Amino acid sequence: MQSLPEEAGIEHRHLVAPTVSTRLNRNPLSTFDYYGQSPVANLESERMASTRSDDRSPWAVFLIFLHLGLTSFGGPIAHLGYFRDEFVTRRGWLTERSYADLVVLCQFLPGPASSQVGMALGLSRAGYSGALAAWAGFTLPSAIVLVLFALGISSYGDAVSPGALHGLKVVAVAVVAQAVWGMARNLCTDVLRVTIMAIAACFVLLVPAAWGQVGVIAAAGIAGLLLFKPAQTVEHDPLPITVSHRAGVVWLSLFFALLVGLPVLAQLLPNQTVAIVDAFFRAGSLVFGGGHVVLPLLQAEVVPSGWVSNEVFLAGYGAAQAVPGPLFTFAAFLGASMSTAPSSWIGGLIALVAIFVPSFLLVVGALPFWEQLRRNVRTQAALAGVNAAVVGLLLAALYQPVWTSAIHQPQDFGLALVALVALMFWKLPPWLVVVGSGAAGWLLSVVL
Repeated sequence: MQSLPEEAGIEHRHLVAPTVSTRLNRNPLSTFDYYGQSPVANLESERMASTRSDDRSPWAVFLIFLHLGLTSFGGPIAHLGYFRDEFVTRRGWLTERSYADLVVLCQFLPGPASSQVGMALGLSRAGYSGALAAWAGFTLPSAIVLVLFALGISSYGDAVSPGALHGLKVVAVAVVAQAVWGMARNLCTDVLRVTIMAIAACFVLLVPAAWGQVGVIAAAGIAGLLLFKPAQTVEHDPLPITVSHRAGVVWLSLFFALLVGLPVLAQLLPNQTVAIVDAFFRAGSLVFGGGHVVLPLLQAEVVPSGWVSNEVFLAGYGAAQAVPGPLFTFAAFLGASMSTAPSSWIGGLIALVAIFVPSFLLVVGALPFWEQLRRNVRTQAALAGVNAAVVGLLLAALYQPVWTSAIHQPQDFGLALVALVALMFWKLPPWLVVVGSGAAGWLLSVVL
């Protein structure tokens, strides 16, 4: 077998897959079933995958993730299931337990967990260029579609039925309601967490500015540190890639330098491009608990400033549910919809890169320190408080701006209710519900 490419700060290890799968339930968000196959089937598929030697180049990694980016519908939990099937069962890039531990790490960090898992897998296979290739393959398909949608609204907005656009805003109510319900069930499991959630929701409704959301997250972390006593984690397989401590410090230092420095630079250098990079980098740095949490953060950045109207914002968010890949590609739609330059393709690219850069810096920087972090009960306690607060942020966003902008008449409520039932109980694919809601919105505008 060929040796893995060596890059600065990265050491690679080949792990032998275990013969028996183990169910993981270390993290509230990782409750889905990774392990649907028998140990014999897993062992055989991993033995066959271990003979692969043609998937270690960045180009090969890009093609693998491009296929996933074109076909991975269903949101981050579904994405992680697709990744497990592709990289554990079929290709044997890492063991079941190593994959599960990688998922826990990426759910521990702010940012889109599925995209961070993809970056780490690309990093393990082809170094830093492999991480970039994995991100590009998984992200670009949906980003391109959303930029085209933004340009279509901008150029042919008068030709698009207002009823269809309103249907997209209404379906956003169902999507966010489903996300709030699912996250609350997993992250707000006792009275203290529910209380933190409610306080966070009330505070950000009263103080809708971006600093209010950051303050709520920080206060919830302190509250979690004082109130929660998590249990110690159990033993695990090591991750299949180790970034050196020196490289980890460099990446984390760069992350914090940008997080602190970009707002200062935006004040000292009044420039639209710098302001966009600052806004989207900050939003990507503070998203705990899932991609839907980015909604209130981005809304607070782009709507009050007049960059994007609230109607276009919600229509794009609804359309983002109909495409495969990560929800964070919604940033490309917003960048392309900017009312001032840069916009169009350049604006979409700037916003897209800016919102994903924190994910890369955090996952690569945290890898060397994960062993210490996963055993630190104080860190876990703070994260428990933060996770409860982000459910409150999303609950507040469900009311303002999602509900208040979309639900005006009884037929709006009825359409939102049908869309919610279709998602949660009929288990229809999100893209079908989005398309159906747009068509229903158009039909209601014609009939009523």
